[in-house]
Formats: sequence, structure tokens, C-alpha cells
Amino acid sequence: MGDRERMPEFVEGLAKGLAVIEAFDLDHSQMTLSEVARRTRTSPSSARRSLLTLMALGYVGQTNRHFYLKPKVMRLGSADYFTNRIDQFLLPEIRKIVDQFGDASSVATLDGGDALYLAHYSVQRARRATATVGARYPAYATSLGRVMLAELPDNALDAYFEKLEPRPLTNQTVVDKPALRDLILEVRADGFATTVDQLDYGITALAVPIRSKARPIVAALNSSGYTGMVTPEQLIEERLAPLRRAAEAIAASVALHPALAAILSA
Repeated sequence: MGDRERMPEFVEGLAKGLAVIEAFDLDHSQMTLSEVARRTRTSPSSARRSLLTLMALGYVGQTNRHFYLKPKVMRLGSADYFTNRIDQFLLPEIRKIVDQFGDASSVATLDGGDALYLAHYSVQRARRATATVGARYPAYATSLGRVMLAELPDNALDAYFEKLEPRPLTNQTVVDKPALRDLILEVRADGFATTVDQLDYGITALAVPIRSKARPIVAALNSSGYTGMVTPEQLIEERLAPLRRAAEAIAASVALHPALAAILSA
């Protein structure tokens, strides 16, 4: 306490909030209010205020009586928790995709208007938009994002388009909002999305949703290759069925692990 007493600028509320975030780890991925209070050595009322504030900011979620960190925490540079927690469930399947087809594969969730990458594996070394864990790109310009947008209910999709101000990332990026909506509705009907040079030049990708019968999930899996070396039609013919099987396997794993399910939930 000595350092705090000597520092009049010290913000106690910020310190308590950060302590709550730090309290979550691999062995405590979901906690009740009393558990958070005990691990942060604060009163339940203080822990509750911190949790509710973090929930309002999008850093913490709640399922019944349990709280958990949401992927937005990655913005704070705390990707290690998610990398360690998620990789064990997601990497095996995306590695299989890459081992079979080469190129790259990723899993993302929807965070606001962005596709937030949770896992990625690649044999590619081109200089282009990098899908590292924690990377985020506009959902409208990625195959992953379009699939997840297509999974949203109509009211949520309407709200997304009301706020959307698309900008061209390449000269191929679709930025006309009515055209984008039509594309999303087409993806909803097809159950998959393909993109060519929408996010960056040289990226052709195919994505499918990760669905669970137990609970709503806003997540997707993709496989991408070099534009000019692979076409959307080739991706659909060769990779759609394996991608769907991998997505089903991930969904089955999610169903067995509530903490992971909470991270990917709508």
C-alpha cells in the first residue's frame, strides 16, 4: 500500500478491474461472484461493481451465475489466456485442414463489426493481411465475417448495417451496403461464404459457420489460398465438405467445455 499512498494519481477502481481480469486463468476460466471476490481479495460488492463494469464494456460475459472473459480482452494485450485455452480445442482441426490442403485455416468469432481471430495455422509466407490470434478485420470483407453475419437474426443484422460504414480495402472490396446485404443473404441460403481479394490482394477463401445444437454460437472456420492458384469453385468442390466436418468436430468439442462455449456464444 505504500506505493499507492505515495501516488495520489492512483486509480483504485482501475486497479480492482484489472485484478478481476487477472483472476481468470486456465484453472479458473469461469467463476461465481464469490469466487472472484475471494481470488481478488475484495468484498463481494466491490467485485460485483468491477464485473458489471467490465460486462458493460464487453470484457466479461455471464452465463447463469458464472462469469468469464470475452475475446475483447485481447485488445488489452492479454491474448495468452485465450491462446492457451482455445488452441487445444481449435488447432487440431485447423491443422488437419492445412495438412490436407496446404494454405491456411482460421477460426474467428464476431466482435462488434469485426471478425476476431481466435486460432490460425498456415504454411503461407506471403506479405499480406495476417490472421494472427487476436487480429481483427471488418466482417464484411472476410469470408469468416460474412458467414457469421449470415447467422445473425434479422434484427441484429439490421443493427449491423445501420452502423456500417464500409471502406474499400482493395479495389475489389464490396462497399455498397445493399449489395453487401444481398451477399450476406445469399451466404445464409448457401450455408457458406467465399471471398476473392476482399480483405487484401491474393486471398481467396471459403468459410463455414460453427454451429451447436446446445446453444447459439457466433464463430466460423475457413480455408484460404492464393488468388490465381485457387478459385472459389475449387474451394467449394474440394474443401467444403471437409470444412463442414471440421466445424462439426469443433462444435462437439465446444459442447463439452462450457468455458469455450461461453467465449464463442452469441
